[in-house]
Amino acid sequence: MDSGSVDEAMRRAIALAARGLGTASPNPVVGCVLLDPDGEVVGEGFHAYAGGPHAEIVALAQAGRRARGGTAVVTLEPCDHTGRTGPCSRALIVAGIARVVVAVPDPDPVAAGGAATLRAAGVRVEFGVRAAEAEAGNVTWLTSVRRGWPYVVWKFAATLDGRSAAVDGTSMWITSEEARADVHALRGTVDAVIAGVGTVLADDPRLTVRNLRDGTLAIRQPLRVVVDSLGRTPAGARVRDGAAGTWIATAAQVGAGPDGRVDLPELLAELHRRGVRAALLEGGPSLAGAFLSAGLVDRVVGYVAPRLLGAGPTALADAGVTTIADAIDLEITDVTQIGPDLRITALPRKREG
Repeated sequence: MDSGSVDEAMRRAIALAARGLGTASPNPVVGCVLLDPDGEVVGEGFHAYAGGPHAEIVALAQAGRRARGGTAVVTLEPCDHTGRTGPCSRALIVAGIARVVVAVPDPDPVAAGGAATLRAAGVRVEFGVRAAEAEAGNVTWLTSVRRGWPYVVWKFAATLDGRSAAVDGTSMWITSEEARADVHALRGTVDAVIAGVGTVLADDPRLTVRNLRDGTLAIRQPLRVVVDSLGRTPAGARVRDGAAGTWIATAAQVGAGPDGRVDLPELLAELHRRGVRAALLEGGPSLAGAFLSAGLVDRVVGYVAPRLLGAGPTALADAGVTTIADAIDLEITDVTQIGPDLRITALPRKREG
C-alpha cells in the first residue's frame, strides 16, 4: 500500500471527524477510514455523539470481513478503556486489522493506551500523519483535556470604529441577520455560553441556539452561564426560561478573586468538571476584559459591521493594558465576509517570559 493512499485516507478521516463538532462533546471528534490490504476504502465513520459508537466501530461495521489484514486510519489514538462503549483498540484487534495509522496521541489518561495494546497484539502502529490538521480540527477538546479547563472563544459584534452600542444604549442590531445566524451556528459548536450579569440586565438575552427565521430551538443546547458575583439575575430573566440548562455562577458558589468578583479560573475549572470542553464568551465588555487580562481567551471571533457610530460603549472594556507595549497582540487566522459584515478570527499571541 503506498503512502499516498494513507495520506488521502487521513485527509478524509479529518473531514469526517468535523461532522461531530457540537454533538460529540464532552468526547473528542474522531474520524476513521479503513483500507483493505490493497489500499481500497472499505469502511469509514465518525463519532457523532457522546455515548454513541466511536468512529472505529462505525467503520468496522461498514467494512465487515473486508477489514481483515487492512489498515485503520484514525485521527485520534484508539481508546483503550470501557465507558459507555467498549475499547476501540480491542475491536480493531478482533477485526484482524494489521496496521493502525494515527494522527494525534490521546492525552486523556483515562482513555489512552490504545497504541500499546495494539502493538502488544502484533498490530503495527504509526503516528503523525497530517497531525497538525487533525490537531486543529480537535483543538478545543485537546486543549481542554491537556490543561483541565475549557477552550474559550470570545465573540463580539461591533461597528467599524469598535462600538458595541450607540450613545443611548441601543445595540439591536449592529450586525446583519446573516452574521447573527452565523453566531447561532458558532454557539452550536460549544458546550457553554458565558455572559455577564450586566448583559443579562441590559439586554435580557436568551443565549440559546435558534433558527432566526422561525425561532425554533436546536436539539442540542449549550449550558447558559451567567457570571453574577452578587446573584442579581432576575427571576424572570430569559436565561431562566427552561429552554436550556442555566447556571447562575455567583462568588459565593464559585469563590471570589482578589477583586471580590467570581474567580474566573475556578469558574472554568468547575465548567470542565461539568463536562464543558468549549465555551463561548458573549457579553459584556467588562467580563471580556477580565478574561483577556487573565489570559483565559484562546480565540477571538469578531463580527465587524460597515457602520460608524463615533461614540457609545466599546466592545471591550479594561483588559489590563496601560501602555502600547502591553497590548494584547493577535494573529489573524481568517477573514470572511458574512452578508455585509466581516467575521475576523484571531488567536491571542503568547507573551514571552
